[in-house]
Amino acid sequence: MSLLVVGSIALDSIKTPFGAVSDTLGGSATHFSVSASFFTSVQLVGVVGDDFPPSHVAFLKTRGIDCEGLERAAGDTFRWWGEYGQQLNHAKTLDTKLNVFETFRPALPKNYCKPTSLFLANIDPAIQWDVLHQVARPGIVASDTMNFWIQGKRDALLRTLKDIDLLIINDGEASLLADECNLIKATREILTMGPKWLVIKRGEYGAVLFDGTTFFSTPAYPLETIRDPTGAGDSFAGGFMGYLSRVGKKDGATLRRAVVYGSVMASFNVEGFGLDRLRTLTRQEIVARYQAFHALTAFEAGPVLFDEVHEVHGKTHAV
Repeated sequence: MSLLVVGSIALDSIKTPFGAVSDTLGGSATHFSVSASFFTSVQLVGVVGDDFPPSHVAFLKTRGIDCEGLERAAGDTFRWWGEYGQQLNHAKTLDTKLNVFETFRPALPKNYCKPTSLFLANIDPAIQWDVLHQVARPGIVASDTMNFWIQGKRDALLRTLKDIDLLIINDGEASLLADECNLIKATREILTMGPKWLVIKRGEYGAVLFDGTTFFSTPAYPLETIRDPTGAGDSFAGGFMGYLSRVGKKDGATLRRAVVYGSVMASFNVEGFGLDRLRTLTRQEIVARYQAFHALTAFEAGPVLFDEVHEVHGKTHAV
């Protein structure tokens, strides 16, 4: 099994109420790849500049990530500066410099062209579409997007959505894409655009999976330590797609478990700055938290409470 991801690789400078870091390893494809690497083999496609530390590449390789598709271009690496207040749901972007990422047009290595799974991370939808058509059709294709592309390149995004199986976005993006504030109505509208499945990330409120007929919802894992939410959504996607790639199935029960594994990986990601927590994470910890998620959400239905009905004033009432 091989999971191909195309997206951004960045050097992030982040400040939260719990500390600050400068030029830490970040980017959508990076968080995704490290998270997914706990489950399956990952092929990474992205671009970095002359200033990108070799130690970061070495770390990615220690996770078993195939970096043949990592291009090094003349110039500086994509950089993002962000700050969080006490409300950690939203980052305030202080500055963004795309640098070499601005002109990045990926050409996949030959041995990357037959992946079993493909994730198109949060990049220009025109690039997503181009990458999708450089590969033999994978068993599952998933993508992410953001408000910038929804508003600025909607036509290109809609073209890409017609060719994917699964879309992973947050609730605000879902509302904007569907032009509908009601989340239930928004999910139904988005599935008419092409995807078979939709996963909506809801931050501290968990995640929702919708297949056009049924909903599945999981809460966020209750944590005592939250240091930095940067990359949590990408880590969620990495856990989700990594699990699907590992088991090689996409039935309803498997997709539901994938949502939980995605939530597990996101919960670990926020416990440290950048990728610090995932650097020390073990598979034993992942299994333990997955089991904790099951205990958190499982319950017995028990006997039916309202097993009798009575008519009052001509209307039926349960008791």
